[in-house]
Amino acid sequence: MQRRHRLFQRRIAIFLLAGMFATAGTSMLLLKPTANAYADAKPFDTSTAITRNALTGTGAASRGTTREALEGYQSTSNDGSWSMPDSDKVTDKMTVVSADNPVVKSLINGRDEGQTPEGFNPNHATGDTGNAYAFSQCTWWAYVRRHQLGLPAGSHMGNGADWANTARKLGYWVDNSPRVGDVICFGRGQYDSDLTYGHVGIVENVGQDGSITTSECGAAYNGKPFSRTFTAEQAKQLQFIHY
Repeated sequence: MQRRHRLFQRRIAIFLLAGMFATAGTSMLLLKPTANAYADAKPFDTSTAITRNALTGTGAASRGTTREALEGYQSTSNDGSWSMPDSDKVTDKMTVVSADNPVVKSLINGRDEGQTPEGFNPNHATGDTGNAYAFSQCTWWAYVRRHQLGLPAGSHMGNGADWANTARKLGYWVDNSPRVGDVICFGRGQYDSDLTYGHVGIVENVGQDGSITTSECGAAYNGKPFSRTFTAEQAKQLQFIHY
């Protein structure tokens, strides 16, 4: 009788131990991402990161290239007088889209000229009332970095996986084409992002092959951003908040 009782107790102990291991395994899955989840991540080098001036300077250069093509103007005499062409194409190119945010104004009239969706309002509500995100979270860094670049970011955009939809509701331009300075939105579990909360980061560079280099952060990094690279094919699966 005692032997049977001891055997029963042993079975109960084994059952409880198995349950503990199963619970621990589930917890490990739910705690992603951790520092180990991003094995290919590198420290983000802030000393060589793009600046606000460089971002808008690129836009100004693009705009300048467009303005150099003044083929529509024709000299009609040797006294230096000019006549306007029949087409108003040049006038259209010289039109500046107004925007309250100076960086947005530079980009929308330069780098992104003619690419914004129809009806886009660059003066939409940004939802920005200050950085309301917990220190070192991916959302905290996305807000900080966007402000470093002079680009808008909302204060209550939700979890990382919610940012794209929240941005659309506020009027932000969101699509699947990356541009430098964009917020990258990762779905839940996408590319090692948290299975419950998702993830966000910032596009720091877009390669000629369409690959993107990021800056990101997370609770495990104590406010020190890291960087990853995604191929063009991987980038197509992500959503990007422009402005």
